[in-house]
Amino acid sequence: RQRLDHAHKTALALVREHDFIAHENLTIRNMLKTVAPKPDPDKPGAFLPNGAAAKTGLNRSISDAGWGVFLTILHAKAESAGREVIAVNPRNTSRRCPQCGHTSADNRTTQAKFHCAGCGHTAHADTVGAINVLRAGLVRREAQPA
Repeated sequence: RQRLDHAHKTALALVREHDFIAHENLTIRNMLKTVAPKPDPDKPGAFLPNGAAAKTGLNRSISDAGWGVFLTILHAKAESAGREVIAVNPRNTSRRCPQCGHTSADNRTTQAKFHCAGCGHTAHADTVGAINVLRAGLVRREAQPA
């Protein structure tokens, strides 16, 4: 109940503050899939490490966050308030430079750091991702027929 209450309050605050909200169109179900371990050719009956323990923790965190429930609530509240919510393709949103547009895996040096290999722009990777998601949402908004 606490998670649901938090989702309602956060969604309401976002809808009251903003006329337009863009978010990544993440396929949460696919993010929760696990990969079956491959057999170890050197040791019969054993398997190669596949990071299952780390993936289990990530899956639990994603499920606990309740992203799908939150987005459902956000869309409902925005619609009733006459606000727009647009889901955008998440591809390369954290790899594209907001300054010059250069897109490369090398731009994302670590989980938190963004350093453009093209123009040298540096920023926090989440900030870069948020800017790119907002821009993509605005482009989709303008492209929609009235």
